[in-house]
Amino acid sequence: MAAQAVRPSDAAPATPRWRTVDIVVTAVLGVAFGVVFWAWSLLSSAVAPAFAAFPPGQAVLYGVWLLAAVVIPLIVRKPGAALFGELIGATVEALLGSHFGSLVILYGLLQGAAAELGFALFRYKRFGWLQALLAAAFAGVAAAVLDFVNYYPDWTGGWKTTYLLLVVASTVAVAGVGGMALTRALAASGALSSFASGRTRV
Repeated sequence: MAAQAVRPSDAAPATPRWRTVDIVVTAVLGVAFGVVFWAWSLLSSAVAPAFAAFPPGQAVLYGVWLLAAVVIPLIVRKPGAALFGELIGATVEALLGSHFGSLVILYGLLQGAAAELGFALFRYKRFGWLQALLAAAFAGVAAAVLDFVNYYPDWTGGWKTTYLLLVVASTVAVAGVGGMALTRALAASGALSSFASGRTRV
């Protein structure tokens, strides 16, 4: 019998129907990222004084909080995975006692929704570098806008522009590039054999 053709993993389209394994893995990864978000919040608070002279500089730390919004959809490849995963992560962060309070849940909701655009623009048919970077960038823009509304409404236009650019750069580098690298490493290890993202590339 002829060997079954395997399509490149970046081009394996998502299907709208969520399987039980998709839901479970998204939830588990969301919780795991939530713990990371909480720990990162503690670190960001501890190093905040280092940015006292130039507060927009703290944006370089942002990328870690957007990882779930990129990594989870790259793995499960389902419409809504970015929103679902990032929202779970933010909820766990809030429950663990983030100093940002319950507001992080709103951040998770809007950041996840923004990240969805990176995949929705391609009708959830491609999950490669471009889609990961776009998802990270869109999520970063949403995060920066929320910060302007909630924390920095009085900043000058120059500071806001710098902050926005740094947030997007951080999220693209950490969540986009780092998220894709992490997903591919997991696929190479065989950990994603139950998902399209774990298919062998040809």
